[in-house]
Amino acid sequence: MILISEDVWGTPFQDLEGSFPIHRDDDLWKDPEKLKASLKDATALVVRNRTKVTADVIAAAPHLKVIARAGVGLDNIDVKAADAAGIVVVAGLGANAVSVGELTLGLALSLLRNIPGHDVATRAGGWVRSPGRELSGLTWGLLGCGATGLATAKLLQGFGCTIIGYDPFAKNLQGVELTTFDDVLVRSDVVSIHMPSTPQTNGVMDSKAFARMKPDAIIVNVGRGEVINEADLIEALKNKVISGAALDVRAVEPALTGEMETVPNLILTPHVAGITSESQLRINQILASNIALVLQSKEATHAVGALKVSSN
Repeated sequence: MILISEDVWGTPFQDLEGSFPIHRDDDLWKDPEKLKASLKDATALVVRNRTKVTADVIAAAPHLKVIARAGVGLDNIDVKAADAAGIVVVAGLGANAVSVGELTLGLALSLLRNIPGHDVATRAGGWVRSPGRELSGLTWGLLGCGATGLATAKLLQGFGCTIIGYDPFAKNLQGVELTTFDDVLVRSDVVSIHMPSTPQTNGVMDSKAFARMKPDAIIVNVGRGEVINEADLIEALKNKVISGAALDVRAVEPALTGEMETVPNLILTPHVAGITSESQLRINQILASNIALVLQSKEATHAVGALKVSSN
């Protein structure tokens, strides 16, 4: 049985259902004990980012052969525990990179041209033609140069931006000048964050980091919410240490409303950067085909753990 614990569905899974029984419960991620009970007979588990696939959850799934992640981040899956249990972990890495890159540019342009503010003011009867800023010719800094960072860089080529980036794992990237974390902060007019949540990255964008940036710089976070110290960001925006920010991700999701929602020059979206009709179809095709391969004792093509074939 294939168990789907979040809102993952589409034609590829409908087709898969013709060969393997599927049980869907979009809210199963909310109840860890019910999740573990449901995994008793499952051979495959499909999740997004809300289901916490811990070692404890994995231990409750004696027949599990494959965990499929509909997205790119793996911080909600204990991949090492899955490896040790003989479970293949697959993900559609790179399948939503263009989607993320496009929203990253959209958010930056919205901040630079104050599109949300103009919309609100014009709806209220105003007609204030205050100037914005052009993206063309600015320096854009990437924090993280993986698939989404590089997709963003590719889209930026037509804007004539100078593109710099920081990524300790990247080498010789075409069109991107690799430099230090501090240099990205100091030189960039726009900083986009594409970092995962790790002990090394969590909270690196704090008051000290904001103070290193240009007063008219903006930040767009499409990586993980934990990378930004949200309290420090609020203060930086209120005190005009930086001029604006856009957050597609939050430290706690779904985000709790509070002071963040009252801050000016801040755009908030609900973790939708990678979610387009096109990207979801690509991801679902990858996951459905890989689940079928693993359940047929064949090698997965998009394994992200140590195993390509399940040992269960």
